[in-house]
Amino acid sequence: MTGSVREDDFASSGSADMSPEQRVPEWGGDQLADPAGASGLDGDLGIDPTELTDEDLIREMHSLHRTRLDTLRHAADSALANHLRRTAELETEYLARHPGREVDPSRLRDA
Repeated sequence: MTGSVREDDFASSGSADMSPEQRVPEWGGDQLADPAGASGLDGDLGIDPTELTDEDLIREMHSLHRTRLDTLRHAADSALANHLRRTAELETEYLARHPGREVDPSRLRDA
C-alpha cells in the first residue's frame, strides 16, 4: 500500500497548507442535546480564558494536553474541533500573559 485512504472531503494535495481546525469539519451531526448549560460558560468551550487565574489557566491547558491523543484518535469530529479551538484559546491567552516566557536552552536546535 503506497498511500493513505482518506474518508473526508479534503484532497490530499493542499491539505498541508490547512490548519487542523480547517481540516476538521464543523459539527458532524453529533452535537449534544444540551451542551454546557452551566452559567459562566462560553457554549461548549468553557470559561473565557481571560477570566481564568494563572493557576486555572495552567490546569486547563494540562487537562487538554493530557486528553489530546485520545481526542484526536477516538472523539467525534465536533469534539475534536472544540478541543482544537479551546487549546488555541488557552495557549493564546498564556502567551499573551507570558510574552517573555523562559525558553529552555536544551529545547533549542542549531539553525
